[in-house]
Amino acid sequence: MNITDDEFEEKVIEQSKTKLVVVDFWATWCMPCNMLAPIIDKAVKSFGSKVVLAKVNVDECPDASNKFQISAIPAVKLFKDSEVIDEFEGLQSEEIIKRKIEKAL
Repeated sequence: MNITDDEFEEKVIEQSKTKLVVVDFWATWCMPCNMLAPIIDKAVKSFGSKVVLAKVNVDECPDASNKFQISAIPAVKLFKDSEVIDEFEGLQSEEIIKRKIEKAL
């Protein structure tokens, strides 16, 4: 799900109180972001309804990007109980992403 600055509180922070929310900060011009997209989609889908993927375009959502100090993309943050509990930057393998999600759950 693509979210905007206006939706961030509701769709990430509030939803993280009941599910793990994986937030992918990306941009259309970022090649590693485009390479990560299908990998992270597949990894998150393998956990079914326990995990939600939110995509934040840094060019369209400067407030969220600034609040979470995004300085390099792709940047992925895992939210649980309204807090960032894990994160990574750059292109990662599906196995590494799944391990981070499993640990967070």
